Amino acid sequence: QLVESGGGLVQAGGSLRVSCAASGRSYSSYAMGWFRQAPGKEREFVTGISWSGGSKYYADSVKGRFTISRDNAKNTVYLQMNSLKSEDTAVYYCAAGRAMLVLTSPYDYEYWGQGTHVTVSS
Repeated sequence: QLVESGGGLVQAGGSLRVSCAASGRSYSSYAMGWFRQAPGKEREFVTGISWSGGSKYYADSVKGRFTISRDNAKNTVYLQMNSLKSEDTAVYYCAAGRAMLVLTSPYDYEYWGQGTHVTVSS
């Protein structure tokens, strides 16, 4: 089970950190990722991290502003979001995929959280 937390309302230019706590199994050997879905839009890839944390990949829209990290001892993945824009407003989902490397397609992920809302006011 994956449970996201830390979403909320923030002003444009602000920062927010969302977390994804895993339970029921260890995800230390899984690739982890963050996706988001804005109202009326399809779910899109935001960022992904390899099982070791050594490889990361970001969508162009968040590169330089967002940072993904993981703490395998805590079975938790984090998404630090800085310089937030109104277009970052969405429901953010974390996901786990049975792979060692970074995964970017939602079809490669097996487990999903329920999502956390992030609203950026302009």
